[in-house]
Amino acid sequence: MCSYITEKVAILGSAKGQAGWIRVDTANVYYDHPYHAPLDHSLNIDFVNEAEGAPTRIAVELSAQSARDLVAKILAALEQGDEAHATGHAAT
Repeated sequence: MCSYITEKVAILGSAKGQAGWIRVDTANVYYDHPYHAPLDHSLNIDFVNEAEGAPTRIAVELSAQSARDLVAKILAALEQGDEAHATGHAAT
């Protein structure tokens, strides 16, 4: 694979794989040829626990449009959640 764009970000969370839940501390985000998705290029995200190494990797391959749609929905959910917590009301 030839990586065109690679970004790395520290995160705090968990991910579920075949062996169960793992802690994740890093997300590697890159635009490249996918391994499995039927696309020429994809936005790939690897959720990893750097202390555990490659066996704990959870990988996602998305079309560019799917990645953009996901970003928009993540931002919308965060905004609604922040508003609901600030006002003490459930988001609609």
